[in-house]
Amino acid sequence: MVDTVNHGPTHMSTSTLRYRRWPPAFALCLAALLSACAAPAPEPPDVSATVDAGFRHAPDLVASVDTTWWRGFGDEALIALVERAQAVNHDVRIAQQRVRQARAGQTAAASRLGPTVSLTGSASDERSGLPDRVKQGKPDTRAYRGALELGWELDLFGAVRAGADAAELDALSADDAVDVARWMVSSEVARQYIVWQGARLRLAKLEALLKAQVDTERLTRSREAAGLASRFDVARAAGEVQSLAAQLPPLRTFAAVTETHLAVLVGANPNQPLRELEESAPPALPKPPSLSAGQPVDLLMRRPDLRVAQQQLLAEAARLRVAHADRWPKFFLAAVLGRQDLRLNALDLTPVGYSSAALAFTMPLFDAGRLRAAVERQSAQERMATLQFEKAVLGAIKDVDDSLVALSQDRDRLTALAASVEQRRTGLRHAESLHREGQIDLLQLLDAQRAVLASELSALDGQTQLALSTVQLATAVGGGWPSTQGAGPASPVASRTTPLPSPESESQP
Repeated sequence: MVDTVNHGPTHMSTSTLRYRRWPPAFALCLAALLSACAAPAPEPPDVSATVDAGFRHAPDLVASVDTTWWRGFGDEALIALVERAQAVNHDVRIAQQRVRQARAGQTAAASRLGPTVSLTGSASDERSGLPDRVKQGKPDTRAYRGALELGWELDLFGAVRAGADAAELDALSADDAVDVARWMVSSEVARQYIVWQGARLRLAKLEALLKAQVDTERLTRSREAAGLASRFDVARAAGEVQSLAAQLPPLRTFAAVTETHLAVLVGANPNQPLRELEESAPPALPKPPSLSAGQPVDLLMRRPDLRVAQQQLLAEAARLRVAHADRWPKFFLAAVLGRQDLRLNALDLTPVGYSSAALAFTMPLFDAGRLRAAVERQSAQERMATLQFEKAVLGAIKDVDDSLVALSQDRDRLTALAASVEQRRTGLRHAESLHREGQIDLLQLLDAQRAVLASELSALDGQTQLALSTVQLATAVGGGWPSTQGAGPASPVASRTTPLPSPESESQP
């Protein structure tokens, strides 16, 4: 008895199937030899020659960006928030689940490289009421069968290997996507924390000035009662008090909204205060460290979004190999090794073993251009992935150059603002002295106070922006996780370089 199993695809066009009895051991050896002919994958693209040796606006080199750049700010609350977000942020956890999904797909795709073995069994009992004379030609039958069945697609032209490579690269891309999520959440937590501290400092400054203005209003009313000030002076002082008071609610709202945003980033309940944000602690901006951008080619090893784009490019190249290989014949091996116990009428036969091996192939002859169109479509997809990778590299270099310019200009702006604050404070001291001597009125004194307030708030904004620009540079250069020591995926996929032959002489797009 010979059982055959056809594992060929049903979607193929005109096909030719041939079977021949071969010993199972010989068929398995032949399968191993044919599978060894699978075509290998291309190497990852090398774009290091297309980038410059340095950044256009890079200053003199100082400390390079650390993998834990947020620690350079020296703020324990910021450090705790970033590291907490990297562990429990929902975007990070979603990316980790995508890794599980991609790895499962990789396992499924790689399983096609080997044979499928299954155990089958059956029991049948066929009886009829025919006369014994008739049963000689159609006997009553009772049969018990058990067998091992093997099915294997022999990857002669590399379609299965290319599919497994693509799935492996998808898994590597998913791994790097976790780094992308951590990279983005680290930057956003640092940015929101700096903005929150800046809002608290601005609020504290306005509250202190409001208290001083209330004292000024009270003093002005006393001077009016003594005939030393006019009602205009009182109204002017009271108006300054209300103007300052009107600036407080928006700042309190902004600080509260920023705090709830931080809570969401670290995966906490926004209704509960964050333990890292102690309201009793005095507001203070973290001191930004000095950073350098390194070299443009370093971005290929540091930025996870570039690694994701590279893995996606290699995966599309592997799928292009699948499309090419689909135009070639496919070979399938089927084998059965079993044993059966048979009874005919009242005669019990001795249990016997049986085996079967078959080799089949299917080859497309006519498909109205469907397979050729699949190659063209995947070729365009691979080319788009290449262009996306090149665009990502150029965008990363632009991000660093823009961040360097912003950081340099913010430093210059803060220096000028600090000098302006000193000059305004000197002017206020002179105005207060002149007002006590009666040489200027209250209106001029209030103008001097407003000038100091405006310059101090501008300086505070400058300090906040400098810290934000430092975070922007650290993010642009890809700080925040252990960098790999070489561009491209650390995978055996990248080391296979033999090209796949084309079934037609004409070139493909």
